[in-house]
Amino acid sequence: MQTSVPFTSGTDGYPTYRIPALVRTGAGTLLAFAEGRTSTSDTGAIDIVLRRSLDGGVTWQPLQAVAKGGTATRGNPAAVALPSGRVVLVSSYNDGGVTETQIMQGKAAARRVFVQHSDDEGATWSSPAEITSQVRRSTWRWYATGPGAGIVTRSGRMAIPANHSLAPASGSGDLGSEAKYYGAHAILSDDDGATWRIGFVCSNPNGGVNENESNGCELPDGRLYFSCRNQGGSSPGTRADAYSADGGQSLVMDYRPQATLTTPVVQGSVIAVGDALLYSGPTGPDRAAMALWVSTDQGVTWELRRHVSGLPAAYSSLALLDDSTVGLLYETGDWSLYRRIEHVRIALADLGL
Repeated sequence: MQTSVPFTSGTDGYPTYRIPALVRTGAGTLLAFAEGRTSTSDTGAIDIVLRRSLDGGVTWQPLQAVAKGGTATRGNPAAVALPSGRVVLVSSYNDGGVTETQIMQGKAAARRVFVQHSDDEGATWSSPAEITSQVRRSTWRWYATGPGAGIVTRSGRMAIPANHSLAPASGSGDLGSEAKYYGAHAILSDDDGATWRIGFVCSNPNGGVNENESNGCELPDGRLYFSCRNQGGSSPGTRADAYSADGGQSLVMDYRPQATLTTPVVQGSVIAVGDALLYSGPTGPDRAAMALWVSTDQGVTWELRRHVSGLPAAYSSLALLDDSTVGLLYETGDWSLYRRIEHVRIALADLGL
């Protein structure tokens, strides 16, 4: 393994970096996105920042702010590298003075959604353009894109996994911040991000699977595989997954528990590697010991294949660097979380792939 550190907390004007997203362009440029934060809190002034690598993650170009929040929160980066060469970045926005709980309870304005793009390998970016009216239902409150890499199918469709929260039914006595009100959906674009629409929606507030941060990939047979964080659901395990046979427009079945991924409650990343799937996340019970799992049956079951580190670890993002190497961008630190975001180059042969 070869390691580099594109983001170190307390450098380049940001006390903390969180929420990594990694994509590789068709020309080979590696783009590492993150949230540049004024603190470790999910609330406050947050920018989306980027560092580019021209040598597969060995060295990194200077940091650039892609979407500046000012006093607001711009976060949850979800990026897609299109065959045309364009890179599309979708992100979420809210007032920096409010919390996720306040938004879920309807005490603060619902989150908004923005898109921007680069046509020069991430060197420059368009200004964020709002697409909220295209991708958010009026009954949704919380909203989070990704985070991580979105999907571009072989037909050219973009599918961005996302999650939302529902307003509780009138008279239920619920506040809306209960975990059962989380749900998953995808947003789709068939014109390189010019227009967007909502694809599948999975909202079933029975408390079994509480779909939260989501990631996905296209399978060799053309189906889409989605994996999500199960936020305190009563079903076994902390992960759930689902399949789409129509490019993300609908699900074959609602999300079901995926108990062979033994991780803490945390975001994770999944990509296709040939006929196999590769998943990254810490091993439980705490956010520590980043590891890689492999599935050889299209995500039905998973096998822990390799530990990357024994240190604290949390969110992650995977990208294929070439035919023999995968890149892993993940949050870590020596004694505590969120001290840096590391990039690791890992030979696929070391994973049995």
